[in-house]
Amino acid sequence: MSQTAHSIKQDLVARAQELGLAALRFTSIPSVFEPGQRLMSFLEDGRHGDMAWMETHAERRKHPNALWPEAKTVIMVGLSYAPDHDPLAILNDKSKAAISVYAQGRDYHDVLKGRLKQLAGLITQQTNADVKVFTDTAPLMEKPLAARSGIGWQGKHTNLVSREHGSWLFLGAILTTAEIEPDEPETDHCGSCQRCLDVCPTSAFPAPYQLDARRCIAYLTIEYKGHIAPEYREAIGNRVFGCDDCLAVCPWNKFAAQSHEIAFAARNGTRNPALVDLLSLDDASFRAEFAGTPVKRTGRDRIIRNALISAGNSNDHNLVPAVTSLLTDTSPLVRAMAVWALARLTTTDTWTWWRTKLLPLETDSHVRDEWQT
Repeated sequence: MSQTAHSIKQDLVARAQELGLAALRFTSIPSVFEPGQRLMSFLEDGRHGDMAWMETHAERRKHPNALWPEAKTVIMVGLSYAPDHDPLAILNDKSKAAISVYAQGRDYHDVLKGRLKQLAGLITQQTNADVKVFTDTAPLMEKPLAARSGIGWQGKHTNLVSREHGSWLFLGAILTTAEIEPDEPETDHCGSCQRCLDVCPTSAFPAPYQLDARRCIAYLTIEYKGHIAPEYREAIGNRVFGCDDCLAVCPWNKFAAQSHEIAFAARNGTRNPALVDLLSLDDASFRAEFAGTPVKRTGRDRIIRNALISAGNSNDHNLVPAVTSLLTDTSPLVRAMAVWALARLTTTDTWTWWRTKLLPLETDSHVRDEWQT
């Protein structure tokens, strides 16, 4: 390795530490990228659900050089978001909406992108090489590249695991035309442990190291745009946005120091809003409530759909007025789950009265099915 290449590695690592990044490692781009082949099998089996963008950009995603042919080196960075609390404790408070740890504060894309640009500028300054920055905003397989760089390994839950930071790392990438000596990949340290597989409420892992997104609560509550099937509703519990179960039970988390980086109190000083408050949000108030967080991107209707499922699982009869107010919402997603939640929270006579009143007026087939079920 040349003196210049050695120097740039040292300078980037030092600068990353100054920027509060938990990890920075380097990997070369191989001619054959095996994770790309696994991606194609995943898509062929339909395990991506209705995330059509994965299929649309599959050819660009399956190899880093398909995204940028001139790239020689990938620099992977990790930003810790290790929580200062037990993220699964909220599942016992059925009056609250459980929001995944990563979404409880500022959107990490905004937090991480500026720091990646600073690192990229250092590369350009010292090597005159071209650079491109990625924060989960382009078809790049960041987790396999992070494993190849040595930041961690992909655990049996398919997420990255680090011996220093557990399962709590945001990932970002810099591609460059500069040739920089790669670091050694990390080896798998899962051993015989399968806590992440056993804890999954919907059995979303067909086998270790395999995920069927169609069964994953994170996918269902964040990405999925349709009506959530009855078979998953009770398992969702009060998870309104995402699911931390498989991440939170990983034994390697015991080495992760809590992160002070992400401002968990950024959203009106609360991590997990009361369901009754969440159910009262119209589109404008939803946008104001979740401005600057990942939750906003999912949109009001899907979040209220999820909150109604949580209400139906709460056994809290005080939520009935909030639920009935949504029976005539403009969104069929919301109306359908309001019907389901009402059926679980009120008496048969009350539910029948509402059905008699509203079913003849209903034009959406999914909502009608809920009434008739």
